[in-house]
Amino acid sequence: MLLALDAGNTNTVLGVFRERELIANWRLTTARDQTVDEYGILTRDLFTLAGLEPREIGGIIISSVVPPLNATLAGMARRYFGHDALFVEPGIKTGMPVQYDNPQEVGADRIVNSVAAFEKYGGPCIIVDFGTAINFDAVSARGEYLGGVLAPGIGISADALFARAARLFRVEIKDPGKVIGTNTVASMQAGLFYGYTDLVDGILGRMKAVMGPNTRVIATGGQASLIGSASRHIDTVDEFLTLDGLRILWERNQPDSRERGESPRKKPVSGRSG
Repeated sequence: MLLALDAGNTNTVLGVFRERELIANWRLTTARDQTVDEYGILTRDLFTLAGLEPREIGGIIISSVVPPLNATLAGMARRYFGHDALFVEPGIKTGMPVQYDNPQEVGADRIVNSVAAFEKYGGPCIIVDFGTAINFDAVSARGEYLGGVLAPGIGISADALFARAARLFRVEIKDPGKVIGTNTVASMQAGLFYGYTDLVDGILGRMKAVMGPNTRVIATGGQASLIGSASRHIDTVDEFLTLDGLRILWERNQPDSRERGESPRKKPVSGRSG
């Protein structure tokens, strides 16, 4: 079995694959100050609740945009699962040429999502990842990573509104059912929901004008289903796109190692968020 882990700025997502089947997954709050043992005990407890045996894990792959966590996650993989984790970092085999001015600036999560989207849906395609930031990533018909757009996430805007406006408070982010709110909660929800739906569709419209009208749009991440239900451009919501991408990258990095009878061993390096 394969343990795939995606560490983002807000959430950390874990998934367990048996061959190509995702048999368990969890979404946790990213805790930068947790120790190796705290992460290890939590992960093994999740395995126990799911009826899985940690000793059955044959490999671990990690995508991280939180550099301070890399050493902790690497230590957890070794101490609690007996494997050196394969990190998504410069030098890993992706099968996807990166056209960014400086390829090392592209966040690991953006490459993982792009590889998965092209493998599953073909190109040209655009991936919208709703996380701490909203990432828009463009992949050509030939499977090249072209670049993208970064925008503040919905949660960031909601938190800023709450923090900077004395009379406003936190609200659930959802469709209030009408754009003109008749109370404070509905008014804030309208601003967040309709404002971000139009932001997403505005950017996608401009990207499709460059890439072509038949460009497929795939959404993933925390608010993908919420915004995807109202978007004019999002074709598919794929909840497990990132985990699938990690599995695909693991498979692409196995042939040479299998010939030597070894598991790939890579040390984590600092990455950039985005």
